Amino acid sequence: MSRFRIGILYSTEGPYAALGRDCRDGAELAVEDLRAEHADVGIEPVFGDPKGQAPLYLDLARAMLRDQGCRHIVGTVTSLARKDVIPLIEKHDGLLWYMCPYEGFEANESVIYTGACPNQHLLPLFDHLLPRHGSRVYLAGANYVWGWEMNRLARELVAQAGGEVVGERCLPLEETHVDRLIADIEQRRPDFILNNLIGPASYAFLAAIRRLADRDPSFAPERRPVVSCDLTECELGEIADGAAIGQLATASYFDSLATPRNLAFKRRVAARFGPHRRVSSFFAGAYTAVRLCAETILAAGGDDPAAIRGRLHAGPAETVLGPLAVDPRTNHAALPFHLGRINREGGFDILASKPAIAADPYLIGDRTRRAAPHLRLVR
Repeated sequence: MSRFRIGILYSTEGPYAALGRDCRDGAELAVEDLRAEHADVGIEPVFGDPKGQAPLYLDLARAMLRDQGCRHIVGTVTSLARKDVIPLIEKHDGLLWYMCPYEGFEANESVIYTGACPNQHLLPLFDHLLPRHGSRVYLAGANYVWGWEMNRLARELVAQAGGEVVGERCLPLEETHVDRLIADIEQRRPDFILNNLIGPASYAFLAAIRRLADRDPSFAPERRPVVSCDLTECELGEIADGAAIGQLATASYFDSLATPRNLAFKRRVAARFGPHRRVSSFFAGAYTAVRLCAETILAAGGDDPAAIRGRLHAGPAETVLGPLAVDPRTNHAALPFHLGRINREGGFDILASKPAIAADPYLIGDRTRRAAPHLRLVR
């Protein structure tokens, strides 16, 4: 029996614990399915839980690569953790499989990016929103690279549209005192708010926006929506009293996708985790990354990163996210765009979709091309 190990590196504690838990569950399900389908192959996951602590990411990744026989690590949620781990991956000639949406402006030979970059989430989002809701925009962001870069790009998009960024504030991930932020938004009255907050800060903000809308109906989601590029099904239960209902988010995957492949996938998830489990893009993304990693290793006959990259670049693989092709120039996957509205059942109603978009992490393409005419509206 041939054997190989894959590191799984996600935090199940800390400010983004809901995301990390969904990633880990998706990875575990992928390993279970692979073992059932390939009984003659020993797929050995090596799990590491950094508990949201930056030094532990390095310690656990180092142990996986140096001591535990892993050449591939599927993991990290935040860009901070990814950037910390990459030098270790490079040193040990490994591959990091990163499946979370991120701020772009990176392409590394030692990373396979199966999460969306800005031309796959933020640009089509603004193409949809600006003509429908208006161009006076407020930016709320996490006080680290994700929030800084996403807000910077948003300012450029608003300027190109002849609009105005009416206000901008950044908060730490665990900051839940949002009264000043809400007061500023109430005073400036933007057409919509881009929410790049993460974890507890985002949950507190969305609950506070609901309270604002209760006393001033002009801030209801249908009038002045909050839109997010990183809010998923696994977090909706963290937001008090359904306060986020009606708000918008983008993702490459939603639980509500009605494709035959996704319906079959959800039946598998229900059998493993129970009939009420919602599948987020983080769950589906981690599942996809682990399967793609393992199946490419099997097809290549070994886990050498150069051979794996060659196989990945040769053509698309069928996944729950749809056909997934990895660009040999950037190591980024082409991904679909979906815009969803949070519903009362704890999921998203899909409002608009766009087929797989080739990744452009450095935005070197023509930014003046607008994607809106190619969006398929779902009524």
